[in-house]
Amino acid sequence: MSEHTDIDDDQDDEAFAEATLTQAIENQIESGEPPAAKATFNKLTLVGYAREDILNLMAHVLAFEIDNMLSEDREFDGQWYEAALRALPELPPEMDQGDDE
Repeated sequence: MSEHTDIDDDQDDEAFAEATLTQAIENQIESGEPPAAKATFNKLTLVGYAREDILNLMAHVLAFEIDNMLSEDREFDGQWYEAALRALPELPPEMDQGDDE
């Protein structure tokens, strides 16, 4: 039973993290900071992406940068983040590493 609880806790943690990242992206779009957030959202909307898919892509980029920031013990790299957002729907090459494993 403890194993089942651990799985539920992991799923709760993942859902919370996803919701938090999505809210952060929505806040960036609404505030226009960074400018790349709103520009990327508008660009992907114009080419036919669904809102949920856009938010998911953008949250994925944000999560990647936060993970690197924490693992490398450094400040948030806003320049990289904005460049990565502007490149969407293409993910930066460094984000593709390990996906094939």
